Amino acid sequence: MRPYRLISRSPEATRALAARLGDRLAPGDVVALNGELGSGKTEFVHGLAQGLEVPPHMVASPSFTLVHEYPGRVPLVHLDLYRLEDLPLELLPDLEEYLSGPQVVAVEWARRLAPLLPGDYLEVDMEIVGENERQLTFTGHGERSWDLVEELAKRG
Repeated sequence: MRPYRLISRSPEATRALAARLGDRLAPGDVVALNGELGSGKTEFVHGLAQGLEVPPHMVASPSFTLVHEYPGRVPLVHLDLYRLEDLPLELLPDLEEYLSGPQVVAVEWARRLAPLLPGDYLEVDMEIVGENERQLTFTGHGERSWDLVEELAKRG
């Protein structure tokens, strides 16, 4: 299986793609987002929330908050690890609980959490390639996540 790559030409296109993915997500799915600051990770989470039917007025940019929880068709937990260079040991049990719970989890700066990621998760690498253009690379890590990659690739 090969990663699926595409170019998003705008923040709106990134949200729309993520909403299509969010529509397919189920309890226990983990989406690991990687990319430099400004690459569109938070926009992507907003799209996931839309696909999970989270009320739009609820979704905020985490900025200084590590965890946001949102109700939806499937609850969404948004972890933003930007401010954590090293994971404090006291946070590990809580993070492990989120990653194994009955909700969808979207993790920004996911490489900082790599040792705790479950055996099956969807990795989305986002790269700035132009003022509004981003290259998104979807890689599955497990059977369920590869199924999601294949569905995205078929739907273009």
